[in-house]
Amino acid sequence: MITSKNPYTGEIIEEFKEYTQEEIEQAIATANDRFKSWRKVSFSEKSKLLKNAAKDLRENKQSYAEDITKEMGKPISQSLAEIEKCAWVCEYYAENAEDHLKNEIIETDAQKSYVSYEPLGIVLAIMPWNYPFWQVFRFAAPALMAGNIGLLKHASNVMRSAENIQKVFKNAGFPEGCFQNLVISSSKIEAILKDKRIKAVTLTGSKPAGSAVAATAGSEIKKSVLELGGSNALVVFKDANIAETVKTCVQARFQNTGQSCIAGKRLLLHESIEEEFMEEFLKQARELKSGDPMDQDTYIGTLAREDLAEELEKQVNESVKKGAKLLLGGKRNKAYFEPTILTKVTKEMPVFAEETFGPVISVTTFKENQEAIDLVNFSDFGLGVSIFTEDFKFAEEIVPEFEDGAVFVNQLVKSDPRLPFGGTKISGYGRELSSHGIQEFVNRKTVYFNKY
Repeated sequence: MITSKNPYTGEIIEEFKEYTQEEIEQAIATANDRFKSWRKVSFSEKSKLLKNAAKDLRENKQSYAEDITKEMGKPISQSLAEIEKCAWVCEYYAENAEDHLKNEIIETDAQKSYVSYEPLGIVLAIMPWNYPFWQVFRFAAPALMAGNIGLLKHASNVMRSAENIQKVFKNAGFPEGCFQNLVISSSKIEAILKDKRIKAVTLTGSKPAGSAVAATAGSEIKKSVLELGGSNALVVFKDANIAETVKTCVQARFQNTGQSCIAGKRLLLHESIEEEFMEEFLKQARELKSGDPMDQDTYIGTLAREDLAEELEKQVNESVKKGAKLLLGGKRNKAYFEPTILTKVTKEMPVFAEETFGPVISVTTFKENQEAIDLVNFSDFGLGVSIFTEDFKFAEEIVPEFEDGAVFVNQLVKSDPRLPFGGTKISGYGRELSSHGIQEFVNRKTVYFNKY
């Protein structure tokens, strides 16, 4: 049985019977059969179905959001926002997929030559618990519009959300087999990925999980896209608008109770503004309301599991032992972890060198601009960086210096259906969203016509 447990109350919500080998085989066979007809469905028909999915998401967002909050502790206001964002990505691809995948005419010595974009087949999606709807929909919307078929292996602690997602596509009128949730444990992934009917895999998760899946996909010569962890930096230069920057940095670090790969985890401050900045940052962090995730006013819920809070506690304590100063928080109560601020952090400390998946921010100061750039790039991660400055010319000049997949100026790093999303280094490879995302799981076919 796969168990869904409320991290705030500790109560078991629901249990799901894991699929047998026969049920897994049936799901793959159904998906494979559906692909033969689904790949031929017109963009207009697929667009209509995806808009139906957006409609279902909005009509049932309260119940879907409540299940998210019950399963992984996300504050209800943020769960509702997540459902709205999923509706947005459905509408985006419903309206833009055909343009993203239109034939690309290329002038050569041929009478006619072009590149066409054709679906691959069944794509296995291995998804995490922190954004249980959004992570899935940002894969599923473009994949289905491209003519692919989706099989979902979701995180075990959000299986109700996984079932709800399957229900969205069913309610929208998608044909049977277009999108299926597999109620399975991680031990079943390797065998499924080795099945010849599975053509590609996308994973959002940890480095160990990504490495294991990529190794299997590589051995089978199958396309993979990995969106892994992050340790994003928030770099505040001395000319930044401090009032606005503080508000953005608080949101960047503490939304979703800090459980986000793209959260701003390392705060790098020019030493000349440290005192003024930290006074306001500390004030706003103290005002964040912790409590019942079902309360509309709650901003900090619990972590999704108690072991995650224990790991975060260990990272904080080890960093304090190495000389970090605990300015705020630091205490754990089961799965709850207080909003925590550590100053005087150096790059040798766990809270700087490792990914902290929870409401903990490390603060490091710098003197010279190049020092800040070097501190950002010191990380093994490369998902994104936010820089704060009023000098756009300076910002444009230093953007190429960062090794990350995204640079946001005067804004937190966030995903947007219109922009490609993905990282470098151990944050993974490949891109999701925009035209770049939908083209990850297609056959870019060269077509050449010659006339004798």
